[in-house]
Amino acid sequence: MPVLTRLVPSPLFAEIRAGALDALGGILADQRLSASGRIAVAISNGSGAAMRERLEPALPGADWYNVDDGSLDSAVRFAEEMRGRHYDAVVGLGGGKIIDAAKYAAARVGLPVVAVATNLAHDGICSPVSTLDNDAGRGSYGVPSPIGIIVDLDVIRQAPRRFVAAGIGDVVSNISACADWELSHGVTGEPVDGLAVAMARSAGENLLRHPGGTQDQDLLTALAEALVLSGIAMNIAGSTRPSSGACHEISHALDVLYPKRSAQHGEQVGLGAAFASFLRGERELTGLIVERLARHGLPVTAAQIGFTEAEFTEAVHYAPNTRPGRYTILEHLDLSPSAIRDAYADYVQAVNS
Repeated sequence: MPVLTRLVPSPLFAEIRAGALDALGGILADQRLSASGRIAVAISNGSGAAMRERLEPALPGADWYNVDDGSLDSAVRFAEEMRGRHYDAVVGLGGGKIIDAAKYAAARVGLPVVAVATNLAHDGICSPVSTLDNDAGRGSYGVPSPIGIIVDLDVIRQAPRRFVAAGIGDVVSNISACADWELSHGVTGEPVDGLAVAMARSAGENLLRHPGGTQDQDLLTALAEALVLSGIAMNIAGSTRPSSGACHEISHALDVLYPKRSAQHGEQVGLGAAFASFLRGERELTGLIVERLARHGLPVTAAQIGFTEAEFTEAVHYAPNTRPGRYTILEHLDLSPSAIRDAYADYVQAVNS
């Protein structure tokens, strides 16, 4: 009887603990990524300066690069600056924009990338996708996922509470995304990867029911681990399917239609997950998601992130255009603007009752 095995693409290491940042050089050496210390470190022009001052003495062989923003142009510029410098690895040190730029740049020059997260606002720390601003608005680019993850809980605790809450919204949205994937399987026959669903949904359920607050170390650890699991789930699936359904389509539509007014990604997808669950008729789940979002100060209505009912209706109607070929509850129902407006009014009434 042959023994069948499955290779699961995952990071080589994930260091999630207090004080992990101060051990960065040792971790890279221990994992045989860079015994020489020849690394390129991407940081932001803002908070990155303080991180550089703190870490530079311990990383004498590193070159430091200021990455202007989370744009495609900045990522390409970073890659060109690194080319021919013979680094062992790239380190993205910062929030989601810096890490996404580092992942894209590392892919262009053929180097492994280590994600060192200074906040937990979304699952980009481990995903095989870089979300970057471009001339058309914002695009998602397939890249190798980070070979290593480092999360210093002491640093995370100093980040604005809003960033931690946004990460919770992003992870909880996995539950809705997996439900959309299973809906597509039942209607269109799209294959579902059960292992990817198990990882993504378990991560979401853990945060949905976790009793801790955004300053609790246990919750921060659970959130960091959930973000890593979400990234591995996407690697297994070969796409963002386990973590991106109608919830993300709605968020992308808000980004496209109102680029200067969009909120945190995790805030938008959390709201999108609650509304998508309502559209699927999952009233109990909708209530659980709404309660958890509200508990952490996340928006549960469009008005709470500055959008009118008409603007949110327009975004939901436009949302399927952001992911052509993806089948979710939005494509399934194919609601007219007036039907979306009525459904959203019912949702708001249920939320406020």
